[in-house]
Amino acid sequence: MQPTPILPSRLLTGLRHLPLGLGLGLLLLLLALPLWAIDPDRAPEVNIFEIGQTVLKLGLAEGVDPDDAIAAMNSKAIDLNMKLVGHQNVSAELEARGLDTPRLEIFQFCRPEDAIKMVRFNTIYAAYMPCSIALVEDGDGRYWLEMLNLDMIINAYELPPDLQAIAITINGEMLSIITAGATGEF
Repeated sequence: MQPTPILPSRLLTGLRHLPLGLGLGLLLLLLALPLWAIDPDRAPEVNIFEIGQTVLKLGLAEGVDPDDAIAAMNSKAIDLNMKLVGHQNVSAELEARGLDTPRLEIFQFCRPEDAIKMVRFNTIYAAYMPCSIALVEDGDGRYWLEMLNLDMIINAYELPPDLQAIAITINGEMLSIITAGATGEF
């Protein structure tokens, strides 16, 4: 079999969904790789999508400090039977290394019995787990709570009715958790 001197069409398919600058940058990166030696039928499938609307970002309400937001999110998660399965205090880790950094903490929530149902249906859902909310301090000292826009994921793939119900429920619960944090209300 002769090596193919062009990018496999499956790789190029994903590039059309990117903004021009990012798409060209990725294309140049791909061209730098020895892809001409890859059998096009064995090349990995690449799917890349516009990320502009993939994040929900809520500013903390006036009078709500970051610790109040964290307490409210954790309380709401307990009320909803969503387990806090992970917490990375990124800024504390960087400060321990002697670096000055704005506050950044990541909170991960999950209901394991729902997670396994989604993964049994399609393993791609594991990449979105656990559901995360980041507490971020911007360059102006303002605090934000940010999470994936789960509507995008729910609407991207047709699910059986029982899994659609789980996905919609989890989305609603994550929205309740982030809203509780942003407003400081338990």
